[in-house]
Amino acid sequence: MATILLVEDDDMIASGLEYALGQEGYAVVCRTGVRAALEAVEKESFSLGIIDLGLPDGTGFDVCRALRAKGTPVVFLTAVDDEANTVRGLEMGADDYITKPFRLRELIARVGAVLRRAGGEAPSEIALNSEIMVDPLRGKVYRLGAELILTALEYRLLLTFISHRGQVLSRTQLLEGIWDVGGGFVEDNTLTVYVRRLREKLGDDSQNPTIIKTVRGMGYRLD
Repeated sequence: MATILLVEDDDMIASGLEYALGQEGYAVVCRTGVRAALEAVEKESFSLGIIDLGLPDGTGFDVCRALRAKGTPVVFLTAVDDEANTVRGLEMGADDYITKPFRLRELIARVGAVLRRAGGEAPSEIALNSEIMVDPLRGKVYRLGAELILTALEYRLLLTFISHRGQVLSRTQLLEGIWDVGGGFVEDNTLTVYVRRLREKLGDDSQNPTIIKTVRGMGYRLD
């Protein structure tokens, strides 16, 4: 799984990007400033950096320099009228840039393209077990080689579980992950129905589930 360093001090943008990238199968490490980002670069290896140029304790150029020294590709987030800094970033070795405000799907597409050019891990297939494979790039799920037909909500629920694999997710967290698909809210008591239907399609025994487990009093966990 590709691990992305996201350096962005706007909490709303950062949380939206972290969620969207997680839904695509990426692991995301978020930092809000230069110092914290440089510490992360020193301690960890990343497949890609997404860096805001304007940070509270400096600029993204320092983070870019540290990542490029390790051969890590970089995508800059820039203001729409900041052409000079954009050019400077590209001259430093940044692989791409995207201006704010941006569309999430465009940013995700560019991230995938940069990773493929760099030989990184743009997520292609994710194995849930020996029978079930998820292809997030094509939006398809297979069981024993046969495609499963999931609704948009069921598919997004599955991606929410995948992006937090091994973690217990509360009902509130799951509802937040799927509410926007149809442009409206999903009621809490409906979540149980979606989980049951998803289990059925994955071939998971609802009485003794081995894929999506119920953690009594807390929520659900994808093992």
